[in-house]
Amino acid sequence: MSDNHNTTDHAEDHSGPIKTPKQLLLAIVYSFVVPVFGIIGLTYVVGTHFKPVAGAVDPTKSIEQRIAKIGTVQIKDANGPLKSGEDVFKAQCIACHGTGAAGSPKYQDKAAWGARIGKGYAALLTSALKGKGNMGAQGGGDFDDVEVGRAVVFMANAGGAKFAVPDRPAAPAAK
Repeated sequence: MSDNHNTTDHAEDHSGPIKTPKQLLLAIVYSFVVPVFGIIGLTYVVGTHFKPVAGAVDPTKSIEQRIAKIGTVQIKDANGPLKSGEDVFKAQCIACHGTGAAGSPKYQDKAAWGARIGKGYAALLTSALKGKGNMGAQGGGDFDDVEVGRAVVFMANAGGAKFAVPDRPAAPAAK
């Protein structure tokens, strides 16, 4: 046999930098707790930097937007003058009927209005007030139903119809 004996102590070969329980505790704190707090701090800084106030697009207007009224009451004179069909058309209808957007009949397009005119004024007015296809309901909005009817007559007559311009119904006579 050989005279070379391997008598090295295995404890010395496998020793590490942590020798006491206090060093182990400090290593755990520095390895896990400090990075966690660092990540939390970074997310706080990144998450709040240039962040507008909740509910506001413009931070300078945030207070006004949060305390603004939800709705308003508008009192109209029921016997006031009616707007003309052209005025209502320019204010409400021209967005789609001026360009033919979403399949709507274009203003003064006799071919597009022909089949619709054939159904009559009542059908056109019902479609305008209640909505049809891509067109939303116009009744109950900014304009009186009679004013919407005037806009319908304005557009239909430009498309070849001969409808009479509607007016408010006469008040019933008192007995």
